[in-house]
Amino acid sequence: MQSEEIRQLFLEFFEKKGHKILPSASLIPDDPQLMFTVAGMVPFKPIFWGKVDPIYTRIATCQKCIRTTDIENVGRTPRHHTFFEMLGNFSFGDYFKREAIELAWEFITQILKIPEEKLWISVYEKDDEAYEIWRNVGIPSQKILRLGKEDNFWGPAGPTGPCGPDTEIFYDTGMEVETADGKEPNPANTEGRFVEIWNLVFTEYYQDENGNLLPLKRRNIDTGAGLERIAAMMQGVYYNFDTDLFLPIINRISDILKVDYAKDQRKDVSIRVIADHIRALVFLISDGVFPSNEGRGYVLRRILRRAARHGKLLGADRPFLYNVVDAVVEKMGKIYPEIVEKSNFVKKIIHGEEERFLQNLNKGLEIVEKVVRESGGKIDGKSAFKLYDTYGFPLDILKDLANENGYVLDEEGFNKYMEEQRKKARNAAGEVEFSERTEYESLNFHTEFVGYDTLETDVKVLKIKTDDFVDSVENVECELVFDVTPFYPEKGGQVSDKGVISFENGNFEVKHVYLPVEGIIVHKGVLKGRVKVGDKGVARVDMDKRKATARNHTATHLLHAALRKILGTHVRQAGSLVEPERLRFDFTHYEALTEKQIKEVEKLVNKIVLEAIDVETEIMSYDEAVSKGAMALFEEKYGDKVRVVKVSDFSEELCGGTHVKNTGEIGLFKIISEGSVSAGVRRIEAITGMVSLNYLKSLENNWKKIKNLLEANDRDVFAKIEKLKTDIKLLESKFKKFQKNMVNVEKLLEEVNLESNIKYLVKEFEGLEVETLREISDRIIDKGVDLVVFFNKQNDKVVLIVKRRKDLKKLHAGEIAKTLSKVLGGGGGGRPDFAQAGGKEVSKISDAKKKLVEILKEC
Repeated sequence: MQSEEIRQLFLEFFEKKGHKILPSASLIPDDPQLMFTVAGMVPFKPIFWGKVDPIYTRIATCQKCIRTTDIENVGRTPRHHTFFEMLGNFSFGDYFKREAIELAWEFITQILKIPEEKLWISVYEKDDEAYEIWRNVGIPSQKILRLGKEDNFWGPAGPTGPCGPDTEIFYDTGMEVETADGKEPNPANTEGRFVEIWNLVFTEYYQDENGNLLPLKRRNIDTGAGLERIAAMMQGVYYNFDTDLFLPIINRISDILKVDYAKDQRKDVSIRVIADHIRALVFLISDGVFPSNEGRGYVLRRILRRAARHGKLLGADRPFLYNVVDAVVEKMGKIYPEIVEKSNFVKKIIHGEEERFLQNLNKGLEIVEKVVRESGGKIDGKSAFKLYDTYGFPLDILKDLANENGYVLDEEGFNKYMEEQRKKARNAAGEVEFSERTEYESLNFHTEFVGYDTLETDVKVLKIKTDDFVDSVENVECELVFDVTPFYPEKGGQVSDKGVISFENGNFEVKHVYLPVEGIIVHKGVLKGRVKVGDKGVARVDMDKRKATARNHTATHLLHAALRKILGTHVRQAGSLVEPERLRFDFTHYEALTEKQIKEVEKLVNKIVLEAIDVETEIMSYDEAVSKGAMALFEEKYGDKVRVVKVSDFSEELCGGTHVKNTGEIGLFKIISEGSVSAGVRRIEAITGMVSLNYLKSLENNWKKIKNLLEANDRDVFAKIEKLKTDIKLLESKFKKFQKNMVNVEKLLEEVNLESNIKYLVKEFEGLEVETLREISDRIIDKGVDLVVFFNKQNDKVVLIVKRRKDLKKLHAGEIAKTLSKVLGGGGGGRPDFAQAGGKEVSKISDAKKKLVEILKEC
């Protein structure tokens, strides 16, 4: 049975059982605790937490997932993957244990027709109810294993939260294995023979801060069946890689790299790694993840480089991964149309990133060999980090090299250097890590956001937090949670509102507002005065900042639409920042925009602004919005009901942010920069409203200063500048001639020395043009001198020129320059016959001269 049929049968079966079939959510979750969608339940986490009421009480999905916690095992084991598909059925306060078990058993035995004797069950040792349900289904007691909490109890995800016992279904592959206790093989006493194919979680408890299990107000069912494992079972193979989900990809890899699969175990591992990783790359990039050195982009880069390195092990000496993309698209494009739409773009991203990595890989391998040679087989943490930081050499590749060659790798030392770098980067960028906000997940209420309709409202304090939750605070920086708020929390690229909340006994200045978990809006700021839980106050959003932010957010939508119209529909948002002062928009595109294209985009956006079109917002179903053409962006999370922001027929997007009511409110839209972020991703920064007016005033003031300096009117400015350029060129030419005439070559020849039969000239100068020194060195070499070394002092630096007679092979100008520049506290190098370098320590010139003599004596 092929994978396509398994998916279809699963979804059709549960649809007939009253489940709403939903499409796979993005691999990028709207969850500060998660970097990726790691399981089928992730899109429904707010429902499990009780923060959101379900629209449908029965749901079934085939969810695309990413996990990288066991990436080192991928390719080496039968069932570890980075990208995988999770079949799942969910119940929110509807059916529970009995029906969940009966549905799973019916699907496996009657739809998939797996013989009952091939199946085993495990339950939580204290879950008598689940045990009895399985017995009533007809499972013999000897095939139902009672296991402990570490095996059959799920959650909570943090110290607190929903959790509950689970039951697992295992398939017996029949593999001959030895048991740990000498008894009949079963899932608890063997390794490898029994494969877990389905896990049914009974979420019925809430674990509080003290570890107490409290009953949830609504019991839920969360199940997960790995499609790759089901496919292996149905196709009678032990390795997931030998199913139809992977073989077409493996065959493409074999064709490209001219290597056979299933002939050499070591090569098979590399082929499987590539086959797994290319699936992850295609889906991650299609969902809006791009290579970078932080967060999701770093994970993507790590996966790509690992795949490229295994290609290198198979003989690849040039980029090849992009040529495997089509095999993934051909196999899975009918199920996931987004990878068809983005296939060409995905190939460009992969090709560019792989090309850059391969350029550094060989250099990195040379350094590794040198490090282990000098250290006796050890790779210290500092060297490992330098390899990563300078050459993009990932730690997992070093791990592979260490495992394959018996090297000792100081991973702990690497991690120390790595964390220091990440802290510096986060501080510089003002960013925070993916954080766990479990303290707020335990709250059983939600904050109502009313900021679309008003910027001022009465509020009541529900929670106060400093280091911990407290009942009252006074004159302190803290976090407050209210029953209602007009403050927009930071999300979807839009920064949060700022403002003030006034209480009877104090004022709270709101600096930042965020969503730690779905439904809870937290206000962070500084309190002057005293506030306690239960106090009432008046919240007022800073109107000017809100309006400025709204201008930039609506302008971002217009910019997105204009880029798609002018550059093409391949343009998609790849990140954004909307704040009062500016907007920053990252988008997918292969090359830099021309000046003409930038002007066309700017003109088109301003045309829509001047038409003063009403900005409409409407709540509708997700399917209806997308069918009408509304764009869904990867940063946003969408439920069944979504908010659509529309500007006539020009722009229509799903968006929860704040916007102007009419495009005329935006004012002048001005692009101030366009550049590259990473391979295939460009960035535009732009301004609107009063900021653009101030920008024009600044340009006007500069123009006036230029006119005053030139003593010119508007018409004569450029003519005067051209004349100045001509005059400067003439003066520079005269100055160079003057410098050359200052240096008497014949007198310099009198200072030539001899060492090891090498005639050399070493001389200090001050303030000469480098070009002049090069010409002089050429003339001296032409006079029969073997080597010329010039030190040219310029302010507090030294420029070093090394020129050698071309046929004097025993000297290398580049190596001499490199050595001498180190003495001068700098660096540089060049060709065998000519090199230029520099240094910061002028006082070390005499030491450099001595070093030169030492070099010549060794010749």
